[in-house]
Amino acid sequence: MLNSISKLLTGDLLKILCDMGHGDKIAIVDANFPAASNGKRVLSFPGVNADDLLKALIPLFPLDHVPEFSARLMDMDPKDKAAGMKEPELWGIFSKIVSDTYPDKKTGFVSRNDFYEWARDSYAVIQTGEARLYGNIILVKGVVK
Repeated sequence: MLNSISKLLTGDLLKILCDMGHGDKIAIVDANFPAASNGKRVLSFPGVNADDLLKALIPLFPLDHVPEFSARLMDMDPKDKAAGMKEPELWGIFSKIVSDTYPDKKTGFVSRNDFYEWARDSYAVIQTGEARLYGNIILVKGVVK
């Protein structure tokens, strides 16, 4: 246990965050995401919601200043959009968590297929127990100032 660090952040996760370099990506994904087949390193947090983990992690994680969006959400599949699916509630929650910590940062989108590719290219995939749809976000690490 450490002071001022969320109990959600395990030693394994803290090591991954520390070992990551500038430009490395980390994916926080929901329970439906095929993490084992799309991640080099996979940590499992089955009892944790994705927004709670993001909220615990982001104060320790410098976001990259280079890309337009250093936080990207998985966009809805075109079939879901065509069927009239409402915007996932987590999108607003994720965006608020990012902007509350980094007011100059906006959250962007990446298509479902590109998100899978980004996850495969990520330093780690953190699978949560998130049951809400489209509970997936990728962060690009910046530099510590």
